[in-house]
Amino acid sequence: MATEVSKNSEGTPKWKNNPAHNNGNRPQNMRRQIISQQRKSLPIASVEKRLLEEVRKHDILIIVGETGSGKTTQLPQFLCNGGFCRDGKVIGITQPRRVAAVTVAKRVAEECDVELGQKVGYSIRFDDTTSASTRIKYLTDGLLLRETLLDPLLSRYSVVIVDEAHERTVHTDVLLGLLKDVQKARSLEGRKDTNSVALKEENNVQNRVSLKPCKGSKHSPLKLIIMSASLDARGFSEYFGGARAVHIQGRQYPVDILYTHHAEPDYVDAALITIFQIHMGEGPGDILVFLTGQEEIESVEKLIQERVQKLPKTSQTLKVVPIFSSLPSEKQMLVFQTAPPGFRKVILATNIAETSVTIPGIKYVIDPGLVKARSYNHRTGMESLIITPTSKAQALQRSGRAGREGPGKCFRLYQESEFAKLVDSTTPEIKRCNLSNVILQLKALGVDDIMGFDFMEKPSRTAIANSLEQLLLLGALTDDYKLSDPVGSQMARLPLDPIYSKALIVASEFRCLEEMLIAVSMLSVESMFYTPRDKMQEARDARKCFTSVDGDHLTLVSVYRASAECLEKSKLAGSKEKKAEKTLNKWCRDNFINSRSLKHARDIHSQIRGHVEQMGLHISSCGDDMLQFRRCLAASFFLNAALKQHDGSYRALASSQTVQIHPSSVLFRAKPECIVYNELIRTNHNYIRNITRIDPLWLPELAPQYYASQN
Repeated sequence: MATEVSKNSEGTPKWKNNPAHNNGNRPQNMRRQIISQQRKSLPIASVEKRLLEEVRKHDILIIVGETGSGKTTQLPQFLCNGGFCRDGKVIGITQPRRVAAVTVAKRVAEECDVELGQKVGYSIRFDDTTSASTRIKYLTDGLLLRETLLDPLLSRYSVVIVDEAHERTVHTDVLLGLLKDVQKARSLEGRKDTNSVALKEENNVQNRVSLKPCKGSKHSPLKLIIMSASLDARGFSEYFGGARAVHIQGRQYPVDILYTHHAEPDYVDAALITIFQIHMGEGPGDILVFLTGQEEIESVEKLIQERVQKLPKTSQTLKVVPIFSSLPSEKQMLVFQTAPPGFRKVILATNIAETSVTIPGIKYVIDPGLVKARSYNHRTGMESLIITPTSKAQALQRSGRAGREGPGKCFRLYQESEFAKLVDSTTPEIKRCNLSNVILQLKALGVDDIMGFDFMEKPSRTAIANSLEQLLLLGALTDDYKLSDPVGSQMARLPLDPIYSKALIVASEFRCLEEMLIAVSMLSVESMFYTPRDKMQEARDARKCFTSVDGDHLTLVSVYRASAECLEKSKLAGSKEKKAEKTLNKWCRDNFINSRSLKHARDIHSQIRGHVEQMGLHISSCGDDMLQFRRCLAASFFLNAALKQHDGSYRALASSQTVQIHPSSVLFRAKPECIVYNELIRTNHNYIRNITRIDPLWLPELAPQYYASQN
């Protein structure tokens, strides 16, 4: 039951206590016994037989179960033990986030008492930890989408579970449409010899989405399960033709929801006050605070550390741990470590901690009801990053974080009446993103009629038309909007944004493919430079060692080359692989480089290099001839060119938008006459990031057809 919060004499929030809950004692036995007892206590454990019966009876099933019910970790194990992995078949479970796919796979491998990558594994972009013996496979929805290019009927899978479906990522929505057709085609296959109507319908499906099985092959029906804690079951059921919906009753532990009595003018200040009120007035348990971004997290971290010093010595027992996507991996892992004896962890997180990732020890959640969301304007090509209210589904997910290991409390920093005003679910990403990559993938799958594709919610005609136009300009489509050969087919094979895929193809002609491989790999990860608030000047000084006067792309190439040289020197000195990696990590710390991002970029470089070699592209280096590389950048990113205006701002040529160079760019103060960029984003200004200076005369030379149409 929700309770409210009153104000003290100073007007600050003062939370009312709820009746205490009895905490269950955690067994102190061996780890396996603990895990076994935890599994048995999950709400889903009592309905194992019923769920297996439902899956056997129905090819499509919708499962709604509250956060903490155990559906993500337990259902795949039930299905595997129930015979759904016979004949080498695989159970695939998609996740919208990479971190969720990895952490859940690790947990399930531990529960199964197997080495990760054997019976249980995961597959995310540029990281495949599976083997021929993998039967339970966690993967991102985008990865399964790419698998359909190689195996249109997903013949290796007996069951596909689309988890956290309520998040409605763009990949989830496209995947649902494809899975609907795959499921129908495989179900009809067994009846085609005896049923002419079924045969006709299967042919219609195959002609629409190129789902053509190998001759002589037989496929059992695909079992499709749509799953979430906060799902609009009716909407999904209608989309799948009246599919059966099953509700798993009960959360593992109850969570009390508390609201503020009045609206809070400053949610950051309210969060700070609430942290200390919990610390001083509530029982043991860690605190998870949702904030909107890195800058906000670092600011709150500093304020907590300042204020904790003013507490009595015995109360200075708060350990602050941040987690956001660009944080180095070794620092991200700190959130999973137990707090020192007598201490309480305060985890400051973005919505990265909202879904399937379970951070142990959390009993209290502080939710300001806000999230930083991306939105793409198809007319201007502008991507906005705006703080907006969460949806009800997100609020429920956040509160559920407090009930994973014991009874908990969620402190919502807004009034209960405001919760009622929240939208039920987040606007599907497919309605607020650039569709170019989605359309390219669908074209590669043989879906030529994009507007006719069975989206759960169709994107606008304008969005589709603009993305088709962009692909046409990049050479991925022919004049009649068919996939071009070889360029379009090559671009679709690369797991990159279309503009990056085209850049690699162009770089082969400019004989600087090695440099473009580096640039694309570095641009495909989170921020490469890490700037701690307390060491800003040191970080800036270190960055100068790599800075190129010509721009960010060349700076990134310089960082990569320096890191490769460091690693090579270590290996030449006789260091083993692990020691060489430690040397590189130290080099990263000394130079304020995000070691997690660099490692990821190296992995991407290795994998993309393999792709381009298979495609027969010529890999060569321009060495120190960066003029050639800059010309290649102009030829590759001509859609992202901008000219300086009299007032020092820039005009993006493709959209005529007025934009500014982001302060993080090495060209922030230089103000060159003409530039190409890789990211256009709106925060408080229209900012462009990842920039290189070019000669404006190169544009009509290298992209004459496009610039003739612009002028």
